[in-house]
Formats: sequence, C-alpha cells, structure tokens
Amino acid sequence: MFTFAIAKLLRLLPNKAIKTPMIPLQDVKMKKDMIIETSVCRTKISFYYPLKENQKKYPVYINFHGGAFIMNEKEMDDPYCRFLSNQAGCVILNVDYAKAPEYPFPKPIQQGYDIIQWLKREADELNIDAEKIILGGQSSGANIAAALCLYLEEKGDNQPLLQVLSCPMLDFVTSHADKPEPDRWRARYPQVANFINMCYLPDNEQARNPLASPIHAEVNDRLASALMIVAEYDAFRPEAECYAEKLKASGVNVQYRLYKDCYHAFTHLGPKEKAEEAWSLIAREIKVVAES
Repeated sequence: MFTFAIAKLLRLLPNKAIKTPMIPLQDVKMKKDMIIETSVCRTKISFYYPLKENQKKYPVYINFHGGAFIMNEKEMDDPYCRFLSNQAGCVILNVDYAKAPEYPFPKPIQQGYDIIQWLKREADELNIDAEKIILGGQSSGANIAAALCLYLEEKGDNQPLLQVLSCPMLDFVTSHADKPEPDRWRARYPQVANFINMCYLPDNEQARNPLASPIHAEVNDRLASALMIVAEYDAFRPEAECYAEKLKASGVNVQYRLYKDCYHAFTHLGPKEKAEEAWSLIAREIKVVAES
C-alpha cells in the first residue's frame, strides 16, 4: 500500500517536459486516438500520420515515453510524435503503457509485445507496412524498447528495423547511489530512485533479469540495429555505454551519439538546440532504415 500511495503522490507533480516543448507543434494529416485490448490492460494509443500525402503503406515507429516507469502519459510526447511523423514520413504509434506499481515488471513489456502483434494484424486497415516496424523511447521508455527487442528474440519473432534508445535506463543491479548522479539532490537522496526501482521491480531477484536490466542480457547479431542518444551528465550514461559496446561486440550495428553539456531527458528539457539536433537525428535514422 505504501508504494501505491507514494506513486500516486509523485504523479501529482508537474511534468516539466510539457511546459516548454523543444519542438514547435506541427500539424499532421491525422491523429487517431484508440483504446485497444491487451493481456495486461486496456491501452490508450495514438497514431500520427504525416502531413505529406503518401499512397504507399507507411513504416511505423512505436514510441514509449519516459517517466521512471510510474509517471507521465503519452501526451507528453505529442510534439515529438508530430515532428517525427512529418520529418521521417512515417506513422508514429504513441503508447500510454501500464505504470508501476499497479503494473510491475514485466507487464509493460508483455503489453508492448501484444501491441506489436495487434499492429501486425491490423496493418492493412491502418495503412501500415507490418515489415517496417521501429521501436524507441526515452529513459524508462527506452528500457521497455530495448527489452522488447530481447523479448522478440526470445520468442523467435522478427526484430524491428531499429531500436532508438534515448537516455536509456538499462541497469537495475547497480544501486543509484553508485551511479554518477550529477543532480546534487538525487545524489544525496538515492532512496528516491531506489523507491521507483522497487515500484517496477518489487522482487529484488528480478533486477538481474535481462528484460529488466538489458546490460545483463546475452545478446547476438540478430538484434535490431541501435541508435543511442546519450547525455554527457547522466547517471545512466555508463550503462548506456556498456550496452552499446555489448551490442557492437556481438555484431549489432550501433550508432552512439553523446551530447556534450547535456543532462538526463535533455530531449524534453533542453538545451533546445541540442534537443532539436537529437530529434532531427532520430527522424533521419528512422527514414533511412524505413527506405532501405
């Protein structure tokens, strides 16, 4: 009960990322809101179709927002979904995934898998190319995207064309107190991060599960190519670097981009110039793999 009560209080805090978007709001041809059934729960999703008319079936980028697994909603990424749709010429599927502690690990991963299977079944109706799926997310959302690639490999399913991991949180084994936290308050009170971790992983033994901590996964060259967006001053930078090197060593194509003088979630909090650069890079890479 304690974790549920504190999580609900944390959700009442204002989301700084919504106040000043790093990308101006763009028109799209259509934004389509839906609720679909998954094995985890009924799930809110939004589709964004690019403004430029295109008669062929679109590639699709599935987006998982950040929020430490317990907070925020998909609408925080609305400006970026619009931007990516127009710039990459693809459909964006924005997911309001199930939050902990109500839905702890591995529920969001199972939910994501169900969404992918549903998307494939409904591809023709949605004017989507089921062979051109891309996954990505920010922070906790990047963890889910990376875990989904591992989960798809476990099941022998096709990999996405690309996994986009922005400021990814990939290591639950290492205590936050032992991570290079630049924020003095979070560094002084790592118990807050540990509480959030406990919401998502109520059983300590789950921390080493590769779907929770991808840096502990056994990887191979069948995994999707990766685009890593990493901030210089981010407590999660070492685990991102570790996972990037692990993927590279296994033969996976990895593009690792370190953004100097930036902090965690800079894609949503700034500096604006660096955020715009990162979103433009993501759009270009989505377009490249979708057209290849």
